[in-house]
Amino acid sequence: MLFSALGAALFALAENIPGLIIARGLIGFGVSACLMASFKAYVMWFPKEKLPLVNGFQLMAGGLGALAATQPIEMLLTLTDWRGVFWLLAGTTFISAMMIYFVVPDGKHKHGNATFKDAVKGVSLVFSNPLFWRVAPITVMSQATFLATQSLWSGPWLRDVAGMARDDVALGLFWIACSMIAGFLFWGVLSERLSKLYGIRPMSVSLLGMASFATVQAILITQPVDLAVGVWMAFGFFGTSGIIAYAALSQSFPSHLAGRVNAGINLLAFVVAFAGQWLTGVIIDLWATNADGGYNPDGYAWAFAMMLTLQLAALVWYVAYKKGGKTVKL
Repeated sequence: MLFSALGAALFALAENIPGLIIARGLIGFGVSACLMASFKAYVMWFPKEKLPLVNGFQLMAGGLGALAATQPIEMLLTLTDWRGVFWLLAGTTFISAMMIYFVVPDGKHKHGNATFKDAVKGVSLVFSNPLFWRVAPITVMSQATFLATQSLWSGPWLRDVAGMARDDVALGLFWIACSMIAGFLFWGVLSERLSKLYGIRPMSVSLLGMASFATVQAILITQPVDLAVGVWMAFGFFGTSGIIAYAALSQSFPSHLAGRVNAGINLLAFVVAFAGQWLTGVIIDLWATNADGGYNPDGYAWAFAMMLTLQLAALVWYVAYKKGGKTVKL
């Protein structure tokens, strides 16, 4: 987080494109440690059955960042410029890092100092496990689609397909972020309660959410302009359900491998999300832009259909996956 604070400060000071890129790289480098470190810490601090709930709280808190990047930023920009925003980010990130270092207690369980050889062996154990490869494709495709679309293409869709003005787009993104926060909390609580009361496994809850997420995407492909914000709010709400699979996998591996399990699936999700963002842009760009420079709605429909098809293929893989003639159970 200190790297992120430095990156935000350098971003505020940058005077050219290379400076902005380097600063943005430092921000990304720093925050990349946050999610997996917290997931690993929760494995050390909490019982396994609490992980879906605790992870949900973690991501709900993270969703506040996505919320802040919508209408609140538009309001803040009436008081300062973008450089002031990044100075604020630098300060709050630095304060957060100090609070974590001085306030957050050490974990209750110690596994000693692992060597590089131990780390490589742990990664090998995770990536050679049939259970991991049964769950990874559907989880990765669902999360990658959610990350790629919500973070980059939801705003342009509201502008180009729904025909919204800039202020209306910002407000729409605000409500999408609100529904995302609610989704992280809801799926975490639901998974924990169903597991405790009825013995329903977290992966089953995640699959229900991901199937609902796919249904919402199918609706989006039809481009329901009159219900645009509502459908996108459903996109944000159900798109969060794939994260429950992280906890489900963590519960199925020894605690000392939990960090590698989460990091492994998260790495795949971000790689595919990056590829999905790029490929979505390539498909959308196959159609000529509008007179005002916006993208053609047909491009969005075909791009979203491509991502949905990959998710459905991953779901078939999950259902049909067997190892040695037997279904790999979670």
